[in-house]
Amino acid sequence: MSGWLDRPAARRWFERAPAGLDADAVAREVERRMAARLEFIKLDPRRIVDVGCGTADGRAALRARYPKADLVLTDAACATLRRTHRTQPLVARVRSAVGAAREHLLCSHMTALPLRTASCGLVWSNLVLAWSAEPAATLAEWHRILEVGGLLMFSSYGPDTLKELRAAFVAADPAPHVHPFVDMHDLGDALVASGFAEPVMDMDMLTVTHERVDGLVRDLRASGQRNAHAARRRGLTGPRTWQRMAAAYAALESAGRLPATFEIVYGHAWKPVPRTTADGRAIVRLGLPRRPGKTD
Repeated sequence: MSGWLDRPAARRWFERAPAGLDADAVAREVERRMAARLEFIKLDPRRIVDVGCGTADGRAALRARYPKADLVLTDAACATLRRTHRTQPLVARVRSAVGAAREHLLCSHMTALPLRTASCGLVWSNLVLAWSAEPAATLAEWHRILEVGGLLMFSSYGPDTLKELRAAFVAADPAPHVHPFVDMHDLGDALVASGFAEPVMDMDMLTVTHERVDGLVRDLRASGQRNAHAARRRGLTGPRTWQRMAAAYAALESAGRLPATFEIVYGHAWKPVPRTTADGRAIVRLGLPRRPGKTD
C-alpha cells in the first residue's frame, strides 16, 4: 500500500475543514475509550507528544491525567494549528510562559517529527495512523522519539471501516473512493518490527446511522476526511455515478436508517532497553564480578 496517499491533498482537506477531525463524534468516542485505558497504566511522563492533534480536543484528557507534563501538539495541517493556537486556553499560555506544564504547537508530518531522539515519555495518537501510507515507517519514528520505558498509545481505522460506502461505490465506479486501512494484526507485527515491546492490540466495531448517504458523506467532509487516494478521480463525481452509489447503499436501509461501520483498532506498546546500536551492532551488557569478601 506504500504510496497510495496524496499527502498534499489530505493536508488541504483537513486545513479547509470547518472544525476538523475533532468535530467527529466517532473520533471523540475513540478518544474517550483511549483515555479510559490510561487509567490502568502506571506512567508519569515528563513530556507527551500528541501526534495529529487536529484542533487539540484531546488536550483536556491528557491534561486531566498528567497535569504536570509538558505537552507537544503536532499536526501536518498548519492552518488547523493556527486555529488551535487562537483557541488555546489562557491557562495553557500562562503555563508555557512560566515554564510549568508547557504546551507547544508544532507543524510537522507524523513520519518526520523535529524532536530529539528519546525526548518524550508518551506518544499519543488518535485515528491519525490511518492517514499514513507507510505505517511501519511512522511507528519507527514514534519509537525514535520515545525514551526507554516510554509508552505509545494509538488508535486507527481497520479494514472494515466504511465497508458499506466502499461496496456501494464499487458498484458504481471502479476508481477508489474509500482509503485502504491496515489490519490489526499487521499493525501489531509492525510494532514489533519497529522495536516496541509488549504490544497490546484490540478492536471495536462502531456503527453510525444516517437517514441518507448524503449525511454520512457530509459529516466526513466536514471533519476533513475526504478521498485523498492517489488513484482517485480528480474531477467531481458525476450525478449518474452518485445515483448508482446511493441506490446501492439504500439497499442496506433498516428502520429508515443507513448504517456506516467504523472498525477501530487500538494499540499500545513500550520502548524497551535497546539490544542493538543504531548501526545494527548487538549491545552486550556485562556485570562485573565482585571481589571475594567485598560488601556494599
